[in-house]
Amino acid sequence: MTMPNEAAALLRSNRRRRRIRRWVAIGTIPLTLAALLFVGKLLSMYAFAHQSITAYVVDDFAGSEASARGQEFLNWFEPYKAPFNVGTALGGAEQLPEARTQLEEALDLATGLEVCGVRINLALVVERMGDAARADGDGAGAAELYGEALTITIETPEACRSKQAQLQSPDPQRDMADSLDGTADRLKQKQQEEEQQQQPQPQPGEKEQPSEDKLKGLQDKLEQGTQERDQQQGDDQGGSGTEKPW
Repeated sequence: MTMPNEAAALLRSNRRRRRIRRWVAIGTIPLTLAALLFVGKLLSMYAFAHQSITAYVVDDFAGSEASARGQEFLNWFEPYKAPFNVGTALGGAEQLPEARTQLEEALDLATGLEVCGVRINLALVVERMGDAARADGDGAGAAELYGEALTITIETPEACRSKQAQLQSPDPQRDMADSLDGTADRLKQKQQEEEQQQQPQPQPGEKEQPSEDKLKGLQDKLEQGTQERDQQQGDDQGGSGTEKPW
């Protein structure tokens, strides 16, 4: 009687263990799927980023944009990267207003040294918008856009000139400090040129209007001449009575 009871108890114990293992396996399915999704998302982010950069280098801006938009789905890691890469690709394709919108979104999402590359590209896109406005004959609009691009550049944090920022640069071949300085100098010159163009220029044959100081000097001379004439007339009336020309 003892052996059958022990066998039955062992059988029940094995069944219980199998049931527990089965429920443990079922319970870990969500965690396993989440882990797989996490790894897959990481790999896809790197793949899309690589494809976007590679396409941009060969001037395939449409392909670069398409790859960058692949980063938008479940964009948990570095959320600024997707709009940054999309905006950069659109800028290369001369879709400047759309590029500006994407880069401004990236700037809102960026933190720390991430803002450095975003600000540099945003300033360049706005500068090119100013160039386009100037080419269309809109000097006032160009000057305004140059001013906006200059503000974006000047407000770039000083930390973006550091070695750590350079290590995180989206373009290691481009020195961030040199880019910021060169962009600022170029924008100041362009803005000044456009502002000078907006100043009214005298038309050919048009006489220059005298300044207030010149007008006052002329008035003083006229008053002095009138006084001298009146004095001479008074003196002449005591003589021949003939009015002399003045």
